[in-house]
Parts: sequence; structure tokens; C-alpha cells
Amino acid sequence: MSGFDKTWLALREPADRRARHGGLLDALASYVRGLPDPLVLDIGCGTGSTWRSLAGRLPAGARWLMLDNDPLLLDEAARRIGRDAGVTFRRHDLNDIDALPLEGVGVVTASALFDLCSEPFCAALADRLASARCGLYAALNYDGTMRWTPSHPLDAQMVALFNSHQHTDKGFGPALGPDAAVCLARHLAARGFTVRVEDSPWHLDAESAELQAQLLEGLRRPLLEISDLPEATVDGWLEYRLGAIGTPGGSGLVGHADLLALPA
Repeated sequence: MSGFDKTWLALREPADRRARHGGLLDALASYVRGLPDPLVLDIGCGTGSTWRSLAGRLPAGARWLMLDNDPLLLDEAARRIGRDAGVTFRRHDLNDIDALPLEGVGVVTASALFDLCSEPFCAALADRLASARCGLYAALNYDGTMRWTPSHPLDAQMVALFNSHQHTDKGFGPALGPDAAVCLARHLAARGFTVRVEDSPWHLDAESAELQAQLLEGLRRPLLEISDLPEATVDGWLEYRLGAIGTPGGSGLVGHADLLALPA
């Protein structure tokens, strides 16, 4: 799977941090504090946003292993985090689930990952986690919800089309898209994990204008790929939505779900 643009990852990181469910973060921190020698494996680490969100909440002695298949993102993560003795970086293709380095790992973390993955991928990962008796914190899985004010007559149709596109292959087989958190929870619960799923939506306002604009502009290609709508129709809707950013009463919501699964 190809990496994401680090500019987009930086733009979304503040919204991600605000959206993370505090109760799940507290439960994760409590679990990690109970581990004798905590090692956290962050998969699909990107530029290290999960580490930046969690490091201050977890025990100071917790070690981290950061995995990504994109060497440019790994280099950026190392630059931003620093080559601290407690954080190491490794290139790894997540499609090779059997080779995930789970020895000694207490918790696997991932952010904005599983909506890109297939059900077989999630089932295989759940098997590995169960065998290793390793927990999972999976945050910011898109849940299919996008709402804006003021509304437009085509909003619901455009969201439905985008959600259909979210099921296309993103590098891990046919993607779960908005069904990711529910599917992942089902597989983990079937393997004896205690699972919690909580909402973690982005709340978008004038302060997040640049994020909103890039999000909307990024919808154009998927909408045109998945539908037979005239290009002018899609562009007209996007023009309206972009024009509403920052106007009085203009706001948006993008739904996500956070999941915490701990071995029994």
C-alpha cells in the first residue's frame, strides 16, 4: 500500500487529537500501567501522530516500535519524534500479518487504518493478537457519517457515493470502509477480547477551514470514479460546500469510531 501525503497527515492531526475518545484513552493507559515491561507496537504509524497523542498519557517507561511501509513517512516520524532510546522505527508491509513483530508487545495501536482494510485482514490480525494475548487500540475509523450546515440537497447522495467508494481496495483487499469498527469488534469479541467501541467524531468549524477544504477537494476523484453523475454536478456541489466554509453557522461533522480490545 502506498503512503499518505505527510501534509495531509499533519493537517488532520489536531482534529484527530481532539476527537479521540477520552474514556478509551484512560482505559488504555490503565491497562498499560499494569504491564510489567510495556512495549507498544504502532502499525501504519505514518509520521507518528498516535505516539504524539498517547506518549504523555502512558507510563514514562513504555517503549514503542513504529511500523510503516513508507520510508518517507518513517523518516518524518523519526525526525519529529527524535531517535529516542525508547522509540524504534521499522519498515514493514502490513499485508504480511504473520511477520508482525508481536513478541513482548502488550498493545498494538493504529489510527485511521482499519477502514482501509478488508475483513480477512481484520480476522487474521485478530488471530495473531489472540495468540499473542496482545491488546488493540484502534482509533479514528471512519464510520460513514458526514454532515454539514448549511445543508445542500445533494449532501446525502454524495456521502452515500463516497461510502460506496470506501469499500474499494485500498491495498489490503476490498475495504471495510464505514463497517470497519463493527467488523473488527465482532472478530475480537469472538476470540475472547473485552471490546469497547466509542464515537470519536471530527467537529469542523471556521478554525478547521483548511482541513475542511482539503477533505472536500479530496472527495472529487472518488465521487467521479464511483458514480455516473455529470462532472458539473459534482463540481457544483463541491463549490457550494467549499463556499460554505467559514460562513455564519457553517460547520461540519465527520464520524469516526475508536476501539479498545483487551485480552480477557
